[in-house]
This record gives sequence, C-alpha cells and structure tokens, in this order.
Amino acid sequence: MLSEVKAALQAEYEQQTITGFNETTIDGYSGFIFTNRYGGVYSPHVINRTIERIYKTYNKQEQALAEEEGREPLLLRHFTVHNLRHTFCTRFCENEANLKVIQEIMGHADIETTMNIYAEATREKKREAFTNLEGKIKIS
Repeated sequence: MLSEVKAALQAEYEQQTITGFNETTIDGYSGFIFTNRYGGVYSPHVINRTIERIYKTYNKQEQALAEEEGREPLLLRHFTVHNLRHTFCTRFCENEANLKVIQEIMGHADIETTMNIYAEATREKKREAFTNLEGKIKIS
C-alpha cells in the first residue's frame, strides 16, 4: 500500500473511533470504510455522478478560460471510477516487472485478465523499451 493511502486510511480509522464504524453488510460483505452522510455505503453510481460533476465543472471553467486566452480548451473526457482502477493498473504495469505481484494486487483470478484487459502499453513506454534495447542486440 502506498504510504499516502495508508496515512489517509489511518486518519479515517481515527475519525471512526470517535464517530463509529460502518456496520453495513451487503451480499455477505462488511467492513466498508467510507460512509455517506446517512451512514450507508457509497454506491458506484453515486461516486460516478460525483466524478461527472467534477469534470463537467472543470470543462466549463477550462472552456471559458481557453476562449479568453484564444486557445483550444484542454477538456476532460467522460470517465468513471472503474477508469481510475484501469489507470492505476496501467501505471503499475509500467513500473513493476513481476506480473504475479500485479495480478495479486489487482485481485485477478488469472494473469490473462491483468495483461489483456488492464495493462496497456503507452506509446512512451514502447519508445523507452526500444531505446533501452538499442545497442544490446546485434543484427549483423
């Protein structure tokens, strides 16, 4: 776990020792960390709506600023909470060579899921791989 994530979760734990822990059980799962203002569990739909409000607000502000500055706006496309998982796994794959570690952290049943669905090689990483390979293989 990243140290910043661990610190944030520890802070949340400390807060919940005062305010109370989530007692919700859904389909046999319990121990949920974050709760909404009513003490219930956040649904993916609510999180996606929040993300949508954030990027729509950003895009509106960026559009106005770009128009004011006489340039093309840099707009965020639609994305969901699952896209954040996808992005994390892609960045993780770019920085970790052990595929079994990636598979286990992502919770995939098999390595094919990890490599075929989540691990996209970016254009920059492809270039970097060939730059690192340069001079290491003799063609003639």
